Amino acid sequence: MTRLFHIDNNMLKPAKRKSLDFEEKIEGWVANDLTLIGVDGFVIGRQISTDHGKFIDILAMDEDGNLIIIELKRDRSPRDIVAQVLDYASWVCRLTTNDVHAMAQSVGKQITQLYRDKFGASLPQTLNASHQMFIVASEVDEATKRIIEYLSEEHDVGINAAFFNIFEAQGQDWLTTDNLLDQEEVKDRAVKKARAPWSGLYYLTGGAEEDRPWEDMRKFGFFTASGGTFWTKRLEQLSVGDKVFYYQKKNGYLGYGVVTAEKTPASEFITSTGEKLVEALPKSYVTANSDDPELCAYVVGIDWRSTVDRTAPKTFSGIFSNQNVVCKIRHQETADFLTEQFGVEND
Repeated sequence: MTRLFHIDNNMLKPAKRKSLDFEEKIEGWVANDLTLIGVDGFVIGRQISTDHGKFIDILAMDEDGNLIIIELKRDRSPRDIVAQVLDYASWVCRLTTNDVHAMAQSVGKQITQLYRDKFGASLPQTLNASHQMFIVASEVDEATKRIIEYLSEEHDVGINAAFFNIFEAQGQDWLTTDNLLDQEEVKDRAVKKARAPWSGLYYLTGGAEEDRPWEDMRKFGFFTASGGTFWTKRLEQLSVGDKVFYYQKKNGYLGYGVVTAEKTPASEFITSTGEKLVEALPKSYVTANSDDPELCAYVVGIDWRSTVDRTAPKTFSGIFSNQNVVCKIRHQETADFLTEQFGVEND
């Protein structure tokens, strides 16, 4: 059970839990800020009508183009709320890419613009390859917890619960939020059924040549991202020893390398020659906003072991690419092509 304390002269004073009368407000809070339940995405609409004559409280989309069903408990029994959200999922799972566009248009929304406003990138071509379910409540009983844990952990169903607790302290109301299960783990378990196996290789992209000059990264042994945590946090997926391929937007794959240093601010990165990167390469895409941890450039060290000039990229029609700064390569044809072209199997 969540508890809240106020520290007063090194003494802990518990906050008083308030009556749980915020159910209607919780829906609005979540709709305005999905991070309250650990979701990075945007809301398509509220009270979305299904073909079964029911209404989904909130329907959202994540960065992978997958749908998220969010349902408020509203004092329903464990059997009723879980059955309800699974019923909604049985409808959502059948929505094609075209269906998702049409459904959004029916409530006056344009998915492409919503996605670009949120993520600053183009909408994925394929939508709703997987889906997630959230039960949101001021509290959830033990029976509901057991059912959700069973579905997620034993059967890889993408279902989770988020709790909201209201406290009164120092004459003010305070809100705490928590999830029953780690949402990233829930998502990973659920989407693995919809994804091809991981090749063990990572994809990197820094945009076009004017955004990240390839020769700079090749010469000084790094890869960089900047402009906000949405982009730079992706670098945290990489660990020393990971194998990566660099893709230049509107061009093709230019290099294969191995991670030598994990994410660090560009201002602190030391090149293989012992120089500070910002001194060896005093360019704005590396040095801008260096005093702002949110907007500054971050760097991952790369030992580029096999590269080509940007005028001779490695590519073919249908080769894997997307807008994510870092992601796993699951497209086997692309993985086979790149390992052969860059000699990775002999590395």
